[in-house]
Amino acid sequence: MTQADALPEIFRPYVDDPRVTIRRGGEPLKDGKCIVYWMQRAQRGIDNPALDLAISLGNELGLPVITYFSAISNFPHANLRHYVFLNQGLPDIEEDLAERNVSFVVRRPPHHQLERLLQEVGAALVVGDENPCREPERWRRVLSRRLQLPYVTVDADVVVPSKLFPKHQYALHIMKPKLYAELPKYLVAHPNRKAQHAWKRPANFALFDVREDVTKGWKELDRSVPPVDTFVGGSHAATKRLKDFVENHLHAYPKKRNHPEWDGTSRLSPYLHFGHISPVTIALAAQKAVDQGKATQDSYDVYVNELIGWREISVNFVKYVPNYDSLECAPEWAQKTLREHARDKREPQYALEELEQAKTYDELWNAAQMQMMKYGWMHNYLRMYWAKKILEWSPNPASAFEYAVILNDKYELDGRDPNGYQGIAWAIAGVHDRPWFERPVFGTIRYMSGASTGKKFNSKRYIENIADGNWSGD
Repeated sequence: MTQADALPEIFRPYVDDPRVTIRRGGEPLKDGKCIVYWMQRAQRGIDNPALDLAISLGNELGLPVITYFSAISNFPHANLRHYVFLNQGLPDIEEDLAERNVSFVVRRPPHHQLERLLQEVGAALVVGDENPCREPERWRRVLSRRLQLPYVTVDADVVVPSKLFPKHQYALHIMKPKLYAELPKYLVAHPNRKAQHAWKRPANFALFDVREDVTKGWKELDRSVPPVDTFVGGSHAATKRLKDFVENHLHAYPKKRNHPEWDGTSRLSPYLHFGHISPVTIALAAQKAVDQGKATQDSYDVYVNELIGWREISVNFVKYVPNYDSLECAPEWAQKTLREHARDKREPQYALEELEQAKTYDELWNAAQMQMMKYGWMHNYLRMYWAKKILEWSPNPASAFEYAVILNDKYELDGRDPNGYQGIAWAIAGVHDRPWFERPVFGTIRYMSGASTGKKFNSKRYIENIADGNWSGD
């Protein structure tokens, strides 16, 4: 008997879909009253493959669909800055779901347990999205063992399903041919179907008003990092930013993307991290701009290499390398060279607190750190330099990796993300890179100097922009 033969009829069309993982099989509960989509990473009501699957299953079973979001107060390394951005996106989700005849239920502690919600609404089955990071994946595994009803998850935040790459890809040039060969199949518009049946909320049913402060009363939440006004969370803000980028900036992307003093990048990474926008949506909008003559094919290719190439090898890295957020993720050659240079003299050497407060001799590095602290975002080009200088100034490579992760996750709106961990791993631990020329401290890890980096763009203007508070996300 094949796996497809053993599955209930309703799941058989999806058994060979690499975007779908059937975590707990079985028949949908016969007395089920609805389908529940447990939304976590893909926080959007449109262009969402997990939601699309929930609606398709609901329509097939003649059941309404509920999207459930549990606003937990202790998500790993999240602070007030992250929660405010998340909170700003909730009304957009509610509005977009209503257009699709799907109800949105948000709850906070102590009444936020998914299993409790499933019992209250009489769920027939559960659909979820996926998250390759360690702790969220553990939650999904635990849930699949505890649930007494079918549970499937959908790889909703990559273009090409991660399952098509069953092991760690050691370099982008190795992964890229297969990745790009799959794009015609997966780089297609989302169906955004409507649910055929509406859910009627029972009397006295508890839910949170998405326009209220989701963090109210959370005494243990880290409130030391304030929100930023340079980014507004939500799918609608993401769509607006995307439109501006593809119409006004994409054409110059190859030239301006490595110039931090210019407004040349998409600045969509916070929205991608929270799932406020789909990478498919972004790539299709970029292609449309090319078709309309607003951008060149070259600009599209360079941008998609970042959006799909580097982003999806980052997801692959986190999915298959258990210690993705520590120096242990380094390939063997990098571990060897860093061990050999672990005792090299570091001068100057800075403590974590000095780095955090941007108290180094390097004005360019300080400006990059201040951009992250003030605005919740750092220009991609400077993220490489920022991390490499931390390696140069820290007591040892392991501490450098730890410091970079702490600062990135604390201040970046797109922190706590595969892209961030991969970027740090590339800069400090040689992941997805190759050995370079031997030098003190770095060994054969690729080196970046302040002098050469600062000459590649108008670093003086960038530093002045950050110091004067002129840089804004708009």
